[in-house]
Amino acid sequence: MVKYILRRFGEMIILLFIIFTATFFLLAAVPGNAIDQKMEKFPESVKENIVHKYGFDKPVLERYAISVKNFVIDHQFGESIVNPGVTLSSLLKDKMPISMQLSARQILFGVPIGMILGIIAACNRGKRIDYFIVISSLVITSVPTLVFALLLQKYFGGRYGLQIIGWSQPGMGFVDGLSYTLLPTLSGVFGYIVGYSRLVRTTMLDSINQEYTMTARAKGLSEARIIYKHVIRNSFIPVCTILPGTIAGVIGGSLFIERVFSIPGIGAYYTTAVSQRDIPMIMGQTMLYTLIYLVSILVSDILYTIVDPRIKFQ
Repeated sequence: MVKYILRRFGEMIILLFIIFTATFFLLAAVPGNAIDQKMEKFPESVKENIVHKYGFDKPVLERYAISVKNFVIDHQFGESIVNPGVTLSSLLKDKMPISMQLSARQILFGVPIGMILGIIAACNRGKRIDYFIVISSLVITSVPTLVFALLLQKYFGGRYGLQIIGWSQPGMGFVDGLSYTLLPTLSGVFGYIVGYSRLVRTTMLDSINQEYTMTARAKGLSEARIIYKHVIRNSFIPVCTILPGTIAGVIGGSLFIERVFSIPGIGAYYTTAVSQRDIPMIMGQTMLYTLIYLVSILVSDILYTIVDPRIKFQ
């Protein structure tokens, strides 16, 4: 197992370098950046100083070498062009905790509810409650998260003390904090509920028809014991595939929800950086999301052996 993990870490480093290189040259190939908008009305001498400060007066390959050095040694990508003084480190310190709070709330509510509904639907296959859960999932799936956020803002914003802009601040009481966090949390919960309910239902129905389940029935085990000990446990193997990726989203933030509710999280900042072509911040956050995704895949592979002892590292 140790050899496997070390090999995967080596592959992650290589892949990170490839993605870093591809992202850098793709951004360099697109004309224009945040500096062009920033210095439109400045005199030429000032423009030259700004361009020199951010290194855009150097050849592309030299800029690439400097970026590699900053990435490998300092783990930085330079200051933000739009917001001078802001770096990836300061961004993670100030904005990541807010995004993590939002996403963690969504996962803690959405994933367990979705899994419970999936189990209920599978255990009552062909009954009304099964049809209700399946049809509701299909309807909710067809509605984007952004639409849910806008609908909640329209019909509940300003009512019952619920806020539609901002996030809870330190020192707020439970009720005051909840007034800011409830609507953004509900906006993202439905996606988790639908995804996990459909996944658990499908995998459980597949497990119910397997030979080991029929063998357990032939031995005289109760249906509840069969479901708990055999069906549910084996159904959680596919869940391990997507659960680490879901948890990784806690760090990545909810891009659209943060933007709609004006939440000062890292997800909203990323969309702003892309729209303003703030290259240092785009590079930094892109590499951060890549690292999170790669680590989540590694965690998924390790969880397989915990859920299913038949799976071994070779």
